[in-house]
Amino acid sequence: MSLLQNAFMNGQFAITAEMAPPKGYDFSEALEVAALLKGKVHGVNVTDMQSACLKASSLGLCIQLKQAGIEPILQITGRDRNRMAIMGDILSAASFGIDTILALTGDHPVVGDCKESKPVYDLDSVGILNMVSQMEATGNDCGGNALTGGAPKFFKGAAVTPVYDPLPLQINKLRQKVEAGARYIQTQGIFTVDSLKRFMDAVAAAGIDVPIMAGIIPLKSAGMAKFMNAGVPGIDVPQDQIDRLTAAANEGKEKGIKGLPAKLGMELAAEMIAKIKDEGICPGVHIMSIGAEKNIPTILQMAGIEC
Repeated sequence: MSLLQNAFMNGQFAITAEMAPPKGYDFSEALEVAALLKGKVHGVNVTDMQSACLKASSLGLCIQLKQAGIEPILQITGRDRNRMAIMGDILSAASFGIDTILALTGDHPVVGDCKESKPVYDLDSVGILNMVSQMEATGNDCGGNALTGGAPKFFKGAAVTPVYDPLPLQINKLRQKVEAGARYIQTQGIFTVDSLKRFMDAVAAAGIDVPIMAGIIPLKSAGMAKFMNAGVPGIDVPQDQIDRLTAAANEGKEKGIKGLPAKLGMELAAEMIAKIKDEGICPGVHIMSIGAEKNIPTILQMAGIEC
């Protein structure tokens, strides 16, 4: 049983981190950073060419994390592989003891850095979940053929966007993912407790019972917040937080101190995590630090969280 699944079953406050493989084949830096998270999170979610930008594969880094004694979560998108290739990667992951996955549809290549790449989209996130669930139930591959030794079992997850209009469409999509076999959910980055509560109330009203992990993005600057508001669907950083980040940058310039906006972003993230835990809004958080994974232990310490 995966650490994440065990955390939910035992009523622990679940914590996962997110990191990307390198744009190359040297995983040493990623492994050094991941080592800082060992024992502090219940899983390290490895992105699968996030934003359609070419990186080493999620499976490659997941294998290296597993061998280093760090719990990996394999991201799987439908953008680049058909169902045969997806199932092949899943079976390979199982052979290395990787038992937690996150199914995503994947951003279109036109937004990435290999724009001439042709998308596949044989399966979307719901299709991936359905295929894996059917494999687990029948012991057969995607063509209905028996798997040698039977089928591996996975703790399957999916993603959701709490700040979505109209919200009922997102709730319906969430229901489809849970019915397809998702056993945990992580959200897109969210920046206010009120917006998270509204979403969680809507989930409860819909009668959907699944552990939901709130997505936490530590902001590094006002520019980062403005960029995400303008270009990342489902992101809504409040203006007051942008103003505070701007003020921190101005203070840093006046006093000759670097990094004040990033420090404030860590404090805001820690405050959000602490509120979520203390008020019991969600059973866990997923921290997307976007290249600053080394800060996650400090953020958790600031939030008073221990894995």
